[in-house]
Amino acid sequence: MQKRTLGKSGLEVSALGFGCMGISQSYGRPSSRHDGIAIIRSAVDAGVTFFDTAEVYGPYANEDLVGEALEPVRDQVAIATKFGFNIEGGKMAGLDSRPAQIRAVADASLKRLRTDRIDLFYQHRVDPDVPIEDAAGAVKDLIAQGKVRYFGLSEAAAATIRRAHAVQPVAALQSEYSLWWREPEREILPALEELGIGFVPFSPLGKGFLTGTIDDKTTFEPSDFRNSVPRFTEENRKANLAFVEWLKTFAEGKGATPAQLALAWLLAQKPWIVPIPGTTKRHRLDENVAAVDVHLTAEDLREIDRAASQIELHGARYPEQLLKMVGR
Repeated sequence: MQKRTLGKSGLEVSALGFGCMGISQSYGRPSSRHDGIAIIRSAVDAGVTFFDTAEVYGPYANEDLVGEALEPVRDQVAIATKFGFNIEGGKMAGLDSRPAQIRAVADASLKRLRTDRIDLFYQHRVDPDVPIEDAAGAVKDLIAQGKVRYFGLSEAAAATIRRAHAVQPVAALQSEYSLWWREPEREILPALEELGIGFVPFSPLGKGFLTGTIDDKTTFEPSDFRNSVPRFTEENRKANLAFVEWLKTFAEGKGATPAQLALAWLLAQKPWIVPIPGTTKRHRLDENVAAVDVHLTAEDLREIDRAASQIELHGARYPEQLLKMVGR
């Protein structure tokens, strides 16, 4: 597995990370603990050294599972987790990035992750009631104490990133980015490049749509988050299939799958981009990891851009209440 450094931070990780959320929530029935630990350890065996979790995944269950899975190889991997939500009765109950809350979350996450340090500690969503300077300062203190190594933000606006970075250097921004959602190219990527900050795209496969295995007839389990996503209504899926069909054809010409092409495209954008696809299936893990060996020429990238610009995508990427939490 190739390695990449997240911006100028010095945090070196595998070129592809692993998003652990789907093991515990959001995409239908959670995996068993045994199966969840097994897929994470298979990712380690495949060369993945960067694992992403959060206290709200579960809540708590995902961090606990990740901690057990990675305990035997803790010094060989980087673990990212997140603060920023209040959890009541086992559910997210609004945002909370007060410094006291950040400190409490860090201590609890360290215990669940069975470690003495968090490699990358993200603010999960920007809290409009807490100045970003206060949140950055709290993480700066945790770094000084040795509990955290690097500071990150998620779904933050460029102006917010700059303010936080002035207090405590931001190692990485995590936000949605894929062939299906390219909005970060307008303001976020130029700001990250200027400041020397790495980028960690989540949902790099469009929540599964870019794998080519979902169409307008696909049904999701009742607990699947995609049932509430406008982009995944039956009508919008049908309209969006045109792009995936093009992607399939182009991928075949490269001897790759649509998922591999989508990941290879992301890797080709900047050397400091590290996508974090997640899966619960071993064959999908193997498919994703092989994307690092898919080479796209400059002409390939131009052709992909031409095709993407000609196809209109339908539906918002989040339900309305979640859209309010991004881009602050």
